Amino acid sequence: MKRLMIVPMVLMLFFVTQLEALATISNTPNHWGFNKGKNEQPAQAGAKLDEMMKKHGAIYKGSSAKKNIYLTFDNGYENGYTANILNILRRQHVPATFFVTGHYLKTTPELAVRMVREGHIVGNHSWSHPDMTSKTDEAIRNELQKVKEETERITGQKTMNYLRPPRGIFSERTMAIANQEGYTHIFWSLAFKDWIVDQQKGANYSYSEVMKQIHPGAILLLHTVSKDNAEALDSIITDLKKQGYTFKSLDDLMIEQQIKNPMLY
Repeated sequence: MKRLMIVPMVLMLFFVTQLEALATISNTPNHWGFNKGKNEQPAQAGAKLDEMMKKHGAIYKGSSAKKNIYLTFDNGYENGYTANILNILRRQHVPATFFVTGHYLKTTPELAVRMVREGHIVGNHSWSHPDMTSKTDEAIRNELQKVKEETERITGQKTMNYLRPPRGIFSERTMAIANQEGYTHIFWSLAFKDWIVDQQKGANYSYSEVMKQIHPGAILLLHTVSKDNAEALDSIITDLKKQGYTFKSLDDLMIEQQIKNPMLY
C-alpha cells in the first residue's frame, strides 16, 4: 500500500510547488507597446519587455534577416467583413491566424469552421475578453479552456497553441499560467488604431499604415471588424509580395524559433 501512495503524494507535492511558485510571481499589469518599425527596420519593444518575452517564450516578431511576415487577426465579434477577408486569403494563398473569443465562436461558428477548413490557425483570445491580470488563476485557466474546447467542438481543430492576451494586458503571473496550459503568447510588431468601427478612415489609411511599418519578420495585427482593412487587404498582400515578402504561418515561425533556440523547446 505504501508504494501505491507514492505517485499521488508526488503529484500533490508537484501541484503545491506550482501554486507556491505562481504566488510569488508579479501580477503587475503590463500594456503591450513598442516603437513602430519604419524604413523596413524592425519594431522594438525595449529591454524590459524583450526580457519578459524571452523568459516566457513569447514572440512579437520573427527574424529580421528574412523577408517573412506573419498575418494575424483579432476576432472579438463579427462585423460583416471576415468572409471577404477569407476570400482574399484563399485567392492570394496566404495563411493567417485568427484569435477568437467565446462571443465570436457562439455567434459565427460557420466562419470559425471555414478558417480551419481553409488551412488557417484559430488561436485563443480568451472567452470573455477580460483583463486577465484581474482574474484568479482558476478563472484564467477557465477562460482559455472554454475557447479551446468550443473551437474543437465546432471546427475539429484539436490543438490550440497560440494565445493573444485580451486588451494587450498581461503580467508575469498570467504569462506563467498560460505557459502551464501549453500556450505561446503571440504579440505583434505592426498595428494601428483600426478597431473603432465608427472612426474608419478609408482603405488608403489601412494600406499606408501597413506599408509605413512593414519590416522583415513582422507579425501584423489587424482587426476583422475594420472596413478599411477588408477593403485594403488585397492590395496590401499584392504589394508586399511585389516587395519580396513571403507570408508564413505562426507554425512556420515556431519551427524557425526552435531551430534558432533548440534548447528552449
